[in-house]
Amino acid sequence: MTNIGNMMKQAQLLQKKMNEAQEKLKSIEVEGISGGGMVKVKANAKGEIKKIDIDKSLMKEEEKDITEDLILAAINDAKAKAETAASDEMKNVTGGIPLPPGFKLPF
Repeated sequence: MTNIGNMMKQAQLLQKKMNEAQEKLKSIEVEGISGGGMVKVKANAKGEIKKIDIDKSLMKEEEKDITEDLILAAINDAKAKAETAASDEMKNVTGGIPLPPGFKLPF
């Protein structure tokens, strides 16, 4: 019975650490950049977009399509960086133990 009790304590501790890590992901900021810095997107490691900065030169009607493409590229760049930051943080929590396939964080 001692082993089961220890396993339960470890599971509770891991759950607590996971919850703390989820909160920490909100404070980790990443920046996606496209167009040589003409479009910048800031997000947290949970993938929540926090800010979009667009260079004034792209605020012309004839630049609309390019601007839209650059925004998408910057968002995707920020998302990729957020996923990497989240993965790194979760590795810290799990002690490097790989998660099962399809087990994606943040939840």
